[in-house]
Amino acid sequence: MQEVRTDAATHRPGSRTTPHKSSKLIRSLTLTHAVLYGLGVTIGAGIYVLVGAAAARSGMHAPLAFLVAAVVMGITAGTFAELGTRLPVAASEAAYVEAAFHRKWLGGAAGLLVVAAATISGATITVGSAGYIGVFLPLPAAWIIAGVVLAMGAIACLSAVQSISFAGLMTVVEIGGLILIIGAGLFEGESLVSRLPELWAPTSDLAAWTGIAQTSLLAVFAFIGFEHLVNISEEMKNPSRTLPWALFITLGVTALLYMAVAWIAVVAVPPAELAHSSAPLALVFQRLTGLPLSVLSAIAVVATINGIIVHMIMIGRVLYGLADQGSLPALLARVNARSRTPVVATLIGVGAILILALGGPLTGLAEWTSRLTLGIFALVNLALLRIKANEAQPPAGVFVVPVWVPVAGLFTSAALLLVDLFG
Repeated sequence: MQEVRTDAATHRPGSRTTPHKSSKLIRSLTLTHAVLYGLGVTIGAGIYVLVGAAAARSGMHAPLAFLVAAVVMGITAGTFAELGTRLPVAASEAAYVEAAFHRKWLGGAAGLLVVAAATISGATITVGSAGYIGVFLPLPAAWIIAGVVLAMGAIACLSAVQSISFAGLMTVVEIGGLILIIGAGLFEGESLVSRLPELWAPTSDLAAWTGIAQTSLLAVFAFIGFEHLVNISEEMKNPSRTLPWALFITLGVTALLYMAVAWIAVVAVPPAELAHSSAPLALVFQRLTGLPLSVLSAIAVVATINGIIVHMIMIGRVLYGLADQGSLPALLARVNARSRTPVVATLIGVGAILILALGGPLTGLAEWTSRLTLGIFALVNLALLRIKANEAQPPAGVFVVPVWVPVAGLFTSAALLLVDLFG
């Protein structure tokens, strides 16, 4: 497999240069590609796997936890939109931190934190996928996990257009599954409206609101993914226009679907029962329609393996970007001459996901993903504040947000981490 060293983009902080003509990532992704990627890495990750765990913690109030998480994500999406149009490069978070603080080691640490969060997230989705695949294949979970990771790793090594188009097709299927649940819920029961008062916890019920806040940390995992769009910005045809639109469309569609599905789930199935199901949304669909678990489980399989693919793609791009900046060995910055993708970096991500998925519990992995992601969000918001403070006006063509956006993003991300720490 022939590989060639990439030359660095001139706008990437700390990037390496090479005197030889070489290959690099190509700008081939449109807004459609970007939105499908964002929806695939976001929706496929959380709701199919963690709605039962959220119901276990907050019962009928679980949808509120998804709302809180959506607000936190929405604020920080604005920060990513501005930084992403300032520096449309792979290993984006590392580039933002280095540009703000002028410390190469700090940028490298931020990039490795992103890789760690994405690896744990990919492992979490892999564990969740085994529960749905087990409906069809009565095999040991370890065998299912290994087979899924290796197969999806092969797809992630294809060209960007090929792998993201494949993931995009599966994204359409997984969103269709959520729409089926929403449609079945609306068609089957008036209780969705009559039980709405149960959604809101009494203001005086401190225990309920504490539980909602703690569940929000878990719900953050369900929204993780939209921010990974910045790591494929170097492959977008027009990142200044495409990236902001892709971020906000992804987050808006995801939030609407999650709120609707979470409410239908806790109304259709008692939260305690939902919590003990290895395929929670399949159980909801069965309860609403009377159809067997296998119907929605098939869609959930597509949703979860799609999430695995897009995480592998993102990990490969971040490792490539860090190596291209000189923070990691040059081998990781090599791009395959045929696929024009960082195959070596991608395969390292595949191996790390496999190891974690075979050894970690689902809920614990999801919580650690959320903690690391919130830490990254806090650092990225702080980076934008530092950049804004040190310049008279932003460069032309940049998507600009008011200064209160990174301030609020920093505060909300830190607040959720404190709730987790002292809860």
